[in-house]
Amino acid sequence: MRVANLLVMGAAAMLVWACASTQFPDSPSPPASVEVSGNDCAVLAAVAKGHYKFGSDNLPPPLKGLAEPGWRPQCDWSKYDLAFSDYNDVPQTADPRQRLKWVAFKQPRYDGTGAIVETEIMHGPLAGIGYECRLHSGIAGWTVGECKTSWVS
Repeated sequence: MRVANLLVMGAAAMLVWACASTQFPDSPSPPASVEVSGNDCAVLAAVAKGHYKFGSDNLPPPLKGLAEPGWRPQCDWSKYDLAFSDYNDVPQTADPRQRLKWVAFKQPRYDGTGAIVETEIMHGPLAGIGYECRLHSGIAGWTVGECKTSWVS
């Protein structure tokens, strides 16, 4: 019985020592940005071209941010044969039918099967729709699997 007590007490003492001697960083390191690898821009371009069909014959509306703190797509859109203007460049005095035209993307979320992107497009006052798009990565790059409607106005 004494041997068992000694073993338990010894194990407990080693556990206390291990916890006390473990050093943790003062602040957690920030997660690595996926955008550094270029995936964010490629994913958003795939949604723009594959779902919305934006291109030279179907010019996109201005690009608007979706109020995600610290993230806004900063992409070389010409690399993907796209040309977005900035929503903030639309004058506040513009006709509401023009001022309320925009497209927006949230930061892609990545998982084991690809990426998910929430996106919205407004065609004018009370004429918009939101989607959640599933994308897959392959040899040809990112492709849109399906986009489910998340809201309609």
